Amino acid sequence: MQYAQDFVTGETHTLGSHLVTAEEIIDFAQKYDPQGYHLSEEAGRLSCFDGLIASGWHTASIWMKLYVTAMLGDAAVQGSPGVDELRWLSPVRPGDVLNGRVEILHKTPSKTQPDITTVHKKGALTRDGESKPVCTLILLCRLINRPA
Repeated sequence: MQYAQDFVTGETHTLGSHLVTAEEIIDFAQKYDPQGYHLSEEAGRLSCFDGLIASGWHTASIWMKLYVTAMLGDAAVQGSPGVDELRWLSPVRPGDVLNGRVEILHKTPSKTQPDITTVHKKGALTRDGESKPVCTLILLCRLINRPA
């Protein structure tokens, strides 16, 4: 089991990668963000994006899937009070391979629950072969402290 103490400030972790497809972009958009440039290549070409792009919410969800799979399988997670500074910096298109990473920024012990610490993590997704992120966020993750 991983506890709050196991997430070390300053450490960076890779989360794996995900190949984005047109089908998943359209499927997500139909369910959750039905704007034209997320629904079809044709509508996307008529927009400032000049083609089909993933919803920012879809992009954030891809990061979350990579993060949960890579880091939370055996973590003593107690939910999250939220996300700060979510940014979509570049459109995500079909065929993009996105690579996830997370950096442990700092920890805040709970003032009301002595067995809980909030770990602040900076997440990012980058396209394969690029260093500039397409999406960044600060995630607050509540974790149980290691039992004495």
